[in-house]
Amino acid sequence: MRSSSDSAAAVGVIDVADFMVEFVGEGGELRCESLTGCAAVRFEDVAPARSFAMFKGQRNFPGRWWSSTTAAHVGYESWLERDHVMLLDFDPAVVGIASQPFWLSWPAGDGVRRHLPDYFARVEDGTGLVIDVRPDERIKARDAQAFAVTAAACSAVGWRFRRVGVVESVFAANVRWLSRYRHPRCGRREDVVARLVEVFDQPAPLFGGAERAGDRLLVLPVLFHLLWRQVLAADLTGALLGPATVVRVSRPPW
Repeated sequence: MRSSSDSAAAVGVIDVADFMVEFVGEGGELRCESLTGCAAVRFEDVAPARSFAMFKGQRNFPGRWWSSTTAAHVGYESWLERDHVMLLDFDPAVVGIASQPFWLSWPAGDGVRRHLPDYFARVEDGTGLVIDVRPDERIKARDAQAFAVTAAACSAVGWRFRRVGVVESVFAANVRWLSRYRHPRCGRREDVVARLVEVFDQPAPLFGGAERAGDRLLVLPVLFHLLWRQVLAADLTGALLGPATVVRVSRPPW
């Protein structure tokens, strides 16, 4: 990702007042406003500003991710985007997510240039986070400029910008496994939750702790749900989750 100084250089003489945003309003109408005039809009709740293309023979794999954060579906246009929606859903600091939230436009030469970020997320402290998903090897000069301008525009209204690429494979695989247990129904057994928190108050192997908490087949879905919610924690980057993975309590469950 480019530095803030690179972003400022890319913007050049563009004034923040020249940035315009097109998005879908609460009533389904298309709205076009200045960026500064709509910075307080809850973009985490808006409908996509562009429909997701689906057709026979396409090379990407669009779909919808059911988010445990919002209890709603969030669209994605590729498996890489799906992984990043998953990671936003996994992040306890994220409280809202929307895909393709708005078109950002700005003066460019004799015309106007537009860019559609992939995601808008709201963080628990109220900050907006704008995200573009693009692997390093697929970033051309024009793309890099759009990302830099978008980063500077976000900074001007107190948002953060993040350009993300390929997710580390072991981490992605572990979070993908835990995501199978993201639905709240997996954590409804409060007695099992309490027992697991008690058992893993001291770090212990995953299977060993599960067996101490009760019947393993009953306990494991709750255990994985607590790992998804990050009430329990384990090393998700060093190796794939397994019976010997050391698990510990990370934060209170309620």
